[in-house]
Amino acid sequence: MTATRMFGVVVAASVFSVVTLASAEYRQGASGTETWSAEDVKVLASLSLKRLPPAPIDPSNAVERLPAAVELGRRLFSDVRFSRNGAVSCASCHDPARQFQDGLPVGQGVGTGSRRAMPIVGAAYSSWLFWDGRKDSLWSQALGPLEDAVEHGGTRTRYARLIAAHYRKDYEALFGALPDLEGLPLDASPLGDKAERAAWDAMDVRRRDAVSRVFSNIGKAIAAYEKSLRHEPSRFDRYVDAVISGSPAGQSSLRADEVRGLKVFIGKGQCVSCHNGPLMTDQQFHNTGVPPRNAAAPDRGRAAATQKVLGDEFNCRGAFNDAGDSQCPELQFMVADEPVLEGAFKTPGLRGVAQRPPYMHAGQFATLERVVRHYVEAPHAAVGRSELSHRHAGRKGDPKAGRAPIELTDADIADLVSFLGAL
Repeated sequence: MTATRMFGVVVAASVFSVVTLASAEYRQGASGTETWSAEDVKVLASLSLKRLPPAPIDPSNAVERLPAAVELGRRLFSDVRFSRNGAVSCASCHDPARQFQDGLPVGQGVGTGSRRAMPIVGAAYSSWLFWDGRKDSLWSQALGPLEDAVEHGGTRTRYARLIAAHYRKDYEALFGALPDLEGLPLDASPLGDKAERAAWDAMDVRRRDAVSRVFSNIGKAIAAYEKSLRHEPSRFDRYVDAVISGSPAGQSSLRADEVRGLKVFIGKGQCVSCHNGPLMTDQQFHNTGVPPRNAAAPDRGRAAATQKVLGDEFNCRGAFNDAGDSQCPELQFMVADEPVLEGAFKTPGLRGVAQRPPYMHAGQFATLERVVRHYVEAPHAAVGRSELSHRHAGRKGDPKAGRAPIELTDADIADLVSFLGAL
């Protein structure tokens, strides 16, 4: 089912260890339903939306739970004035009618990006945002596109003026009085073009800090709205509920081919080793040998992002967060230089996945069947080393990953793709 208003997904503890114990066998019951082993049922239950806890509180965003912040963020999310050309909003790439994504291989804002727009429902459950994790909070993530040259392409002073002109009352009710913006350059930003950077550098330090504070608060309001979004239960959830309760009628929520695909998903397909928990993502970064869009300049993924998040003025330790840096354990203990980060990208959640082609971090694959066949083929990675193994090619993946080759028949692949459509 399409993601509408729902919260994301948290990873069930050591689901993969459960999978290794789970029986891959099930038998046809007399009523036509499937009887799963006790261990299989544990795995199925761990994927149920009912197991999703409340999203963790972000102490760096003091307004995230306030209804007024949610409403302000909702309005900012769809306001095209917050872009260089007056035609791009957050909703341009994260369309509520399309599961908060755009259906394009790469993002299209004031220019053309290099990666897909990720769905944002459930993003509040992740410690790291974007495909490479270069942001460490939902509000900091919301700020990135606003100044990015090919996304919104705007500037901090322009955005502060827009808040003053169109949202002053709502802003000040949440964040206090706006600073004096008189005499500020129309366009000034530390990330703008040469003239905009020069204008920013010419501003008094205190005025720069005041404008950046307004800018950070824009992100906090947008994050409050994004955090209010929830997934709805799917046919898969109804099936799991029926299996757990022993209801034969409820198990008709999935067709026979979808049930076979679910067996592949938690069994020999090894999908659940990364796509686990109610949101069906481990929230981690993996190199699975996905071919780059640009072979001459392959995307390094997570490896190129760790220094970005450490140096980000809007990270959890920065001056604009609403909590002390002692509450930033993820940033403190972040792995920054491991070889496994080369070419690694974040595991996307799978809820509603059949309605979100194309796939992978830059839309490399048009169909879910092609995605599944990629994991069976397990090609070498263009950069770094793939975690996948392929017995028939006589090659091995990352030994630390401990993965066996994924060997599926054409029928298995078809069933697995059918199951993904039930999410």
